[in-house]
Amino acid sequence: MLNWSQIETVLLDMDGTLLDLHFDNHFWMEHTPKAYAIKHNIPLAQAKTELKKQNDAVFGQLEWYCLDYWQKELDLPIVQLKREISHLIQLREDTVPFLDALKAAGKRVVLVTNAHPDSLSLKIEKTQLDSHIDELISCHQFGASKESQHLWTQLHAHLDFDPSRTLFVDDSARILQAAEQFGIKHLLAVSNPDSKKPPVNIDDFVNTSDFRNLINDII
Repeated sequence: MLNWSQIETVLLDMDGTLLDLHFDNHFWMEHTPKAYAIKHNIPLAQAKTELKKQNDAVFGQLEWYCLDYWQKELDLPIVQLKREISHLIQLREDTVPFLDALKAAGKRVVLVTNAHPDSLSLKIEKTQLDSHIDELISCHQFGASKESQHLWTQLHAHLDFDPSRTLFVDDSARILQAAEQFGIKHLLAVSNPDSKKPPVNIDDFVNTSDFRNLINDII
């Protein structure tokens, strides 16, 4: 599936790749609309419709991932609301074995997430994911999301990685395509980002639903 002998650097998404996406899906599709409905005294269905419209307007842009943006737009305490259901923040069962295997094989492992720094901090606090990774990067520090070539140019300058010897792992087709466009040679799609939903393969990419199936091949 992957030629590990040609891979030196591994760039990893966070939500849906190393962490179960159920927390984020529940937060944005259920918990936030409920808070919005209560604040504005409107039916939950109306709140969901209004929030979806606002979400769609900035989908794929850095604002879509920005807690400061949503706190201002919705006039809600977003970080406080996240903490209310932070017990749902979970590592995937296959994450730590995979990261340990990468470390044992001497790979350079970097987290590259579109998540806002406050969200990243909360998830690190709950999972201690940082103890398994060489460097943590929130794309907010570069002012662009992974969907943008501007981000990849800056990320390349910052990390000085060789695209031909780099693996990028993500659960988003749009983001995988952006990485491919930049020239990342090795790409891996996660087909089961949310543990509460069935796997769905991402076309045109190697897919996995369990990193543990890759461990024996990592060198």
